[in-house]
Amino acid sequence: MKLDLLAFAPHPDDAELYCSGTIAAHVAEGYKCGIIDLTAGEMGTRGTPEIRKGEAMESAKILGLKIRENLGFEDVKFVNDWSHQKEVVKIIRKYQPEVVLAPAVSDRHPDHGRAADLVKQACFKAGLQKIETGPDGHGQGAFRPKRIFHYIQNDYIKPDLIVDISGFWEVKYKSIMAFRSQFYNPESHEPETFISSKEFLEFIEARARVFGHRIGVQYGEGFTTSTTPGVKNLIAIV
Repeated sequence: MKLDLLAFAPHPDDAELYCSGTIAAHVAEGYKCGIIDLTAGEMGTRGTPEIRKGEAMESAKILGLKIRENLGFEDVKFVNDWSHQKEVVKIIRKYQPEVVLAPAVSDRHPDHGRAADLVKQACFKAGLQKIETGPDGHGQGAFRPKRIFHYIQNDYIKPDLIVDISGFWEVKYKSIMAFRSQFYNPESHEPETFISSKEFLEFIEARARVFGHRIGVQYGEGFTTSTTPGVKNLIAIV
């Protein structure tokens, strides 16, 4: 299956928190979208990898994804080397996304920035014909996505572009709350974490409102890019 848009997330729920509105907006336009989780989030304080797997599948249905897979990298311990890049190269060649959404270039959690660089390098290497992947090292053709956009996570980074997600805030919120083991639940008896408070969810909404305000809409999601986007019509720009 060829995808139009593929998001990579260091942990299950990262894509929901920071770019699921954009995904939902593209699904609504008929584009084929998917999420690849790099790890199972097994180092997380709350829940278990098995619970989060189920939550990820529930969120995938809410967002209308065509695919969601987990590469099984070690949470916190994965590194940006060729063995890890190669697994991402295989995924890129398998689904041939026109656009890749990658993690923030830097962030509070060290996995995020490391994953951002890993995905960026893999996107480039996926386009090199002499790198062979697939069964027994054969079978996959070279393919390079047209664009990579890095979603902005916990730490504020000035966006290079902002996507209007005003019509998709409810879908985004439902996809986040599919991860009920991780986020605010007054009935939970698990330890409090950085993301489990009511205030954290309020922060996520406040960030979306700030980005939306920047472009004159209710809600937005911000992205950075190392390339220069081009447009054909200045009048069509929000």
